[in-house]
Amino acid sequence: MKKFVLLTFSLFLSNGLFAQESQETKPTLFTPKVSYLDSLKATFKNHETSACIDQRWSKELSDATLANEMFFDIENMNIDQPVSYDLDTELLKKRLHKLDVQSPFVIEYNPALENVIKSFLKNRSKSFERQMAIAEYYFPLFEEKLSKYNLPLEIKYLAIVESALQPKAKSKVGAGGLWQFMPATGKQYKLDITTYVDERHDPIKSTEAACHYMMNMYEIFGDWSLVLASYNCGPGNVSKAIRRSGGKTDYWEIRKYLPQETANYLPAFLATMYIYEFKKEHGLVPHKAEMKYAETDTVMVKHAMTFKQLSDLLDISEEQLEYLNPIYKSKYIPSIGDEHFYLRLPKNKIGIFVSNEEKIYGYLAYLEQEKIKNIQLAQVRKRDSIAKKDSIALASNFKVKNDDTTEYEEVIKKRTKEVVSKNYHKVKSGESLGVIAEKNNVSIADLRKWNNIKGSNINAGQSLVIQTTKKVTVNEVIKKPKPKVETITPEAENAVAENTTKPTVNKYADAKSKLEIKEDYYIVQKGDSIFSITKKFPNLTADDLKKKNDLKSDNIQPGMKLKIQG
Repeated sequence: MKKFVLLTFSLFLSNGLFAQESQETKPTLFTPKVSYLDSLKATFKNHETSACIDQRWSKELSDATLANEMFFDIENMNIDQPVSYDLDTELLKKRLHKLDVQSPFVIEYNPALENVIKSFLKNRSKSFERQMAIAEYYFPLFEEKLSKYNLPLEIKYLAIVESALQPKAKSKVGAGGLWQFMPATGKQYKLDITTYVDERHDPIKSTEAACHYMMNMYEIFGDWSLVLASYNCGPGNVSKAIRRSGGKTDYWEIRKYLPQETANYLPAFLATMYIYEFKKEHGLVPHKAEMKYAETDTVMVKHAMTFKQLSDLLDISEEQLEYLNPIYKSKYIPSIGDEHFYLRLPKNKIGIFVSNEEKIYGYLAYLEQEKIKNIQLAQVRKRDSIAKKDSIALASNFKVKNDDTTEYEEVIKKRTKEVVSKNYHKVKSGESLGVIAEKNNVSIADLRKWNNIKGSNINAGQSLVIQTTKKVTVNEVIKKPKPKVETITPEAENAVAENTTKPTVNKYADAKSKLEIKEDYYIVQKGDSIFSITKKFPNLTADDLKKKNDLKSDNIQPGMKLKIQG
């Protein structure tokens, strides 16, 4: 029986996975989604080569508190204020000299640097132990790229100062990613930024861009300390500080002429380098990295997909996918023309994906077809519901009163009007305009228009207006003059019979003629056509009827009011 089921499923895939069955075919071709997904995954070839990131480690990798702590320290720390911490100054000088000998950076003792080192050891030792685990994940990648461009390997510590190794980190001024590129600088260094993709958050591409930036700045300044300062505040500000200092090029001598954040920047970098190099001496115990960058790999995807779909197919959490693929802004990998998009996965999941790639794309195409089918079904149901309501309304609203004593008859005409209502969406941390637009089924252009937003920057906690437009059907009562029919009394009939010398006058026929003249309009009934209506009115042709009512075709609908006379 099991072989029969698998054989049937294989034939089903080869004969067009998503062919539509005729409406008469029962039961339907597709089993429910969960059943189909389970049966598909049961056929997957599996490759066990490495463990997946567990939930605790995934949470650690995406925790923004480390980046926020570093941002706060660099912006607000007074590095000239002494810090009470048990670290012998002479011992510190010896260790700094050891670092200076083996590094292209000038690492000399300075009281401000001592204050930063003591502050970090006193207040952030636990944070550094956590960061050391994440560094174990990223540093091999950084070292590979830095070696490729013959740059000092110590620059890897700069990513800790910039982002605390959080690929999704964002500063309050709009810089983003491990290396904190501003959008304009990122584009200058060929990092693509679109609605769905932001390559500033891609570890490989952003590291390449950072390397190119460092090389360009070293050609200008020829000093690595000034290169790092320019990375933080721009080469223009560093050049101004050099001029204001009278042409001095030593970082410590121009520090007071630099912006406040940059004045703390290089000491924070050197303090971080010191703590990593002498962690054992200070009793720091790094947390263990449960996965290294080398245990992941990429595959080019050939079909648009969401992280939710991948999570269902590969049994990997959306959080893991988001951390491994921070480039994608909305948990969605697009498919745009000839552009190539890549997915990073643990190697065991890469094996499953590659070995079952066609089945996975088949399943994604099936989901698309199901979505289209459900939309079409919803549209048909909505159309049928509207038609049913209209027929009931016509039956009740177009009843003409038969009371001859009433001077007017009331006709109810249905009218549709649009009603605009406003709702509000509170921006959550990490949400973009694209994410909010998708959640609320509106366009990004409308979001910008409703909230007077010119670019794409929004802030957590901000309330955005979401407008919705609904069509409401209302009944409009029209009073129409009721035709007056002259009745013929028995006395009048006798007078006509007795007066044989006068021409015979049929007063009823005269009254009927007046009725037809006063009936200037006709309400279209169910089953009426242009041809059948003209038969009800003598001397009225189809062309006349269409011309009087500006009809471009023979299409008419029940309830329409057609002009007959005039």
